[in-house]
Amino acid sequence: MLLSVVALVPIIWLIIALAVLKLPGHWACFSALLVAAVLSLTLWQMPATDCATSALEGFAAALWPIILVIVAAIFTYNLTLKTGAMDVIKGMLTGVSADRRVLILLIGWCFGGFLEGMAGFGTAIAIPAGILVGLGMDPVAACLSCMLANAFPTAFGSVGIPTVTLSNVTGLDVMSLSFTTVVQMLPFMILVPFLMVIVGGGGFRALKGVAGITLAAGVSFVVPELLVSYFIGPELTVIVGSVVSLACVVLLGRLRRGKAVPAQYDMRQSAPAAAAGAVPVQRKKAAMSPLAAWLPFILIFLFLLLTSKLVAPVNTFLGQFSSTVQISTSPNASTTSFSWVNTPGVIIFLAAIIGGAVQGASVKLMWQTFAATLRQLIKTIITIMSVLAVAKIMTYSGMISDMADLFVTLTGRFYPFVSPIIAAIGAFVTGSGTNTEVLLGALQTEAAGSIGVSQFWLAAANSTGAGIGKILSPQCIATAVAAVGLTGQDSTLLKGIFKWALLLLVIACLVVGLLAGVSPA
Repeated sequence: MLLSVVALVPIIWLIIALAVLKLPGHWACFSALLVAAVLSLTLWQMPATDCATSALEGFAAALWPIILVIVAAIFTYNLTLKTGAMDVIKGMLTGVSADRRVLILLIGWCFGGFLEGMAGFGTAIAIPAGILVGLGMDPVAACLSCMLANAFPTAFGSVGIPTVTLSNVTGLDVMSLSFTTVVQMLPFMILVPFLMVIVGGGGFRALKGVAGITLAAGVSFVVPELLVSYFIGPELTVIVGSVVSLACVVLLGRLRRGKAVPAQYDMRQSAPAAAAGAVPVQRKKAAMSPLAAWLPFILIFLFLLLTSKLVAPVNTFLGQFSSTVQISTSPNASTTSFSWVNTPGVIIFLAAIIGGAVQGASVKLMWQTFAATLRQLIKTIITIMSVLAVAKIMTYSGMISDMADLFVTLTGRFYPFVSPIIAAIGAFVTGSGTNTEVLLGALQTEAAGSIGVSQFWLAAANSTGAGIGKILSPQCIATAVAAVGLTGQDSTLLKGIFKWALLLLVIACLVVGLLAGVSPA
């Protein structure tokens, strides 16, 4: 029992380091790595070789594909600043609506959801947050809005991989599991757009005049999700939902253009925020067509679509260019796979280079932008490598399973009320919905069977909790601060997102616990 409690120490220390001591993210996560390593070597008797190679596996998993995606996404954004494309994009988006609150829904909720459904790995935060800041939005508010938007689409991110993985781990029917997950998340898919407007608009008063379009953004997202998850499965759930919601918000935004926009929300008067560490902007003077300005993002959409499982021949062909290696020497370690071509980071880089060339960027400008992006992200890279190493050490040493078992033992038949918390802790450590499904999915269904409640419902709770925990994770925060040049202000974002994540987690615990006996499937 005591050992299970001690397993929480690296997590507790990480929270204290970020929220109380306000250490920069890279120092907080590196120190948590040292704490996790010492505990694994001493109390859990993990061999030194296993500990070192597990950390090495975390470093490798961080670099490819997670850091690759983040660098590619922020390189794309920085290049659009350099070429002047962001000015054109700003003009077009404010042509749909000049209202900051509507643009938060359009870019953060709809476009962000689409990116999560297609690619995942931080793209749904980095790219929309970067665009919103480019439009003149406060960087912290932009990050918090996009982080909130990313919570619940996570379950169906990267063409449904987390839910498919959960089905494989638990043995549950994937169609029923997908539908149950969407049913459980339904109230959150309605609530989150309202929270985004509140956060991005500076308070509850921001809802005045946009409550209707905000409600429509949520409803038009979740209703297609219900239909797709029930009849097709997890792969297209978020993709279809985000596209339908996008169309709805664009239509309603255009219908609202005759209405006066309150001055505090009028993005036509906003200048792009200057963020610390951001790449200096040197815009080209020549006029640029809308197609050229949007081309990197259009190509990201097309390339991700063409290389996804939705286009099986291409996906299968590119899948050949991969390697699988055993890095950790721990007896319960899994192999690590690297896809060298068909991975979002490579695809985004390709789209950015082609789009930048069309926009008039020289090879020299692209290289300078890439080098500046790496300099901008060095602390973020350290943060993510450290936190992934922590996750691997805690997993392979048995610390995470011991921690989860503690909750099951203490709560008994009231376990459904805490099941989202367990998943949230798992995602906080790993920063990944998929990894949380692998780590804790089977535990959730086994606990459900022992207390006589729906296994589908508690499996879905693992996805719900994982989405909430993910937006609190150092990995997610590091991605957000890097995207808008707020490197070193991890504690600011953690403080800003914590109260909203806590609210969502409390609601999740009540939804899962109170409905565990009457849930579908």
